[in-house]
Amino acid sequence: MSQSQGNSAETGAKIPKRLTTALVNSLTAGVVPRIGLEHIAVGRKPEVEAILRDLDSVADGGAVFKLVTGRYGSGKSFLLQSIRNYAMDRGFVVADADLSPERRLVGTKGQGLATYRELMTHLSTRTRPDGGALEVVLQKWFLTLQQQAVQELSCSMDDPRLQDEVERRIFDVTAQMQSLVHGFDFAKVMAAYWRGCRLQEEDLKQAALRWLRGAIPTKTEARQELGVGVIIDDDSWYDYMKLWSEFTARIGYQGLLLFIDEGVNLYKITNSVSRLGNYEKLLTIFNDTMQGKAGHLGIFLGGTPQFVEDERRGLFSYEALRSRLVEGRYSGKGLHNFTGPFIRLEMLSHEEILILLQRLRDIHGQHFGYSPVLHDDQLVMFMKQAVGRLGADELLTPREVIRDFMDVLHTMHQNPGVTFEQLLGEQPTGTSGTGSGDNPGERDDLDDFLAEFEL
Repeated sequence: MSQSQGNSAETGAKIPKRLTTALVNSLTAGVVPRIGLEHIAVGRKPEVEAILRDLDSVADGGAVFKLVTGRYGSGKSFLLQSIRNYAMDRGFVVADADLSPERRLVGTKGQGLATYRELMTHLSTRTRPDGGALEVVLQKWFLTLQQQAVQELSCSMDDPRLQDEVERRIFDVTAQMQSLVHGFDFAKVMAAYWRGCRLQEEDLKQAALRWLRGAIPTKTEARQELGVGVIIDDDSWYDYMKLWSEFTARIGYQGLLLFIDEGVNLYKITNSVSRLGNYEKLLTIFNDTMQGKAGHLGIFLGGTPQFVEDERRGLFSYEALRSRLVEGRYSGKGLHNFTGPFIRLEMLSHEEILILLQRLRDIHGQHFGYSPVLHDDQLVMFMKQAVGRLGADELLTPREVIRDFMDVLHTMHQNPGVTFEQLLGEQPTGTSGTGSGDNPGERDDLDDFLAEFEL
């Protein structure tokens, strides 16, 4: 079919079944897939270009903070996930977490530490994209140090000098971090982990990993098991993220990127003192990244416009944040400036929606093994109906369009006798409010029923 041929260049050749399964299942459920995003990504070019420039700055030793806002279903999580996958492919260590009532920036019940633990659980690299990469990162570093030492000493892996040389190189890296806040204790735990690996002391090794993950609950336990008098807690977890960013850069990665979504959960905190405490922590993070107090660190926070702009409970209720995040005098009124810390996502253009529908059509056909039957003019018909609904200007989002279109594709595939025109004809257009109008008798009965109501 001619309308599919032009799109085959966009989606590429045959997409692996693993990817089409993830895409179809995720998009049908209205959630963002973790893999295969490149096959359905459309639009957002200026936003993506601005963020990629920021990633270059992080790789060069800088730091960045980006606040990405948009309505539910507007594509915030999709954009963050796309950048996450891109960054892993280019040598960054990434971690992501969704805020919730149990995970905040600070809290009286360890909610800040819970966020740190979630981030460390989802620590990912190109070779370990699904999380759990902490031990992989450390083991890869030790292996690299061993290989370098073998080459320089011209010795075998069994040479007794090798272990001493590797330990010296470990201390060379960690010693440079001891001047940072908590850097000395961080270095001691790294050395303890290496000793556990070298001496095959599993208890010492696991204790070091638990400490690094923020899972040791008391200072007494940390002192007994590792000889350090501090633990990672609500007050200090962000300082350790700065240490991790410096550490990853020193051992061969580009830096550390944190993707924190569902910022609206901070807005939902009912206690004003607790909510203000989280906003103050966010201000600290903002200042550190924007003023150069952190290095090789990128932080991307996603939230709704209400979370940011509500002057009673949102970020703009805290004057110190409002003055930093508010748009400049000349960039509003339909003009965009994506170089600042605030990125507001708008609805995709009609052309971008059409391209998205084309890609979804072809991916659905590939997944279920049939040749797409929908023509581009039918996709245009679907798009016109979607954007023509009452309130679409304010309420329509990419998520709604995708879910409805996937519903159409699934229904037509499972009911071969149903045509595309029949499915769309059964939907109200939003302009007349009368349904399909195929049965005048039913319409008269409905008029009589509605006549009983008075406004």
